[in-house]
Amino acid sequence: MTVMVNEIFESLQGESSYSGQPCLFIRLAGCNLRCSWCDTKYSYYEGKEYPVQEIIEIVNSSKINLIEFTGGEPLLQKEELIKVIDGINENKTILLETNGSISLKNIPEKVVKIVDIKLKGSGEGGSFLEKNIIYLSKIDEIKFVLRDFIDYNELKEHYYKYKLGEKCVVLVSKVNDSEITDKEIAEKILEDGLNVKYQIQLHKYIWNDEKWR
Repeated sequence: MTVMVNEIFESLQGESSYSGQPCLFIRLAGCNLRCSWCDTKYSYYEGKEYPVQEIIEIVNSSKINLIEFTGGEPLLQKEELIKVIDGINENKTILLETNGSISLKNIPEKVVKIVDIKLKGSGEGGSFLEKNIIYLSKIDEIKFVLRDFIDYNELKEHYYKYKLGEKCVVLVSKVNDSEITDKEIAEKILEDGLNVKYQIQLHKYIWNDEKWR
């Protein structure tokens, strides 16, 4: 059994509640969505096949204990991914970043799921699989990326509809060419009393426009 991998690299975790920590990233190839602001379009088609056992060995031999599977969309290779996860040492913290459109059923409990709810500004609004809500626990994270105030208002709708503030960590950030500023988003969050974490993309702040991985 093999996994189609776009790239493997070490960097600081740039987003999520784990921001700032050294992380081994395994970016799987292929994606079923086409977000307008995607910054990893190269992962749609470019990849190399790795045997499952080779990926396990790379992870277990790494000096880094925080591991993230990202994409693309890693759940397009769900069966293979679970095989990899099952072979990873217990001392590793495993993050799975997914676009929210594919079922989270059967993902091992030890995995921290970081799940997008795509908003209208992404061009993929409505792609979130609502049944995924039942597979979220307190360790998991829902992520919203904003382009404008329309997206912010849609975020609020989802927040209240799914009672996200009680269910899991809620992350909020914005795209680079956003029509809404960090300050405006922060003030709206405070005004509306949302139980969320606002974040910037730390890796891009540090390395600017350079190749950051």
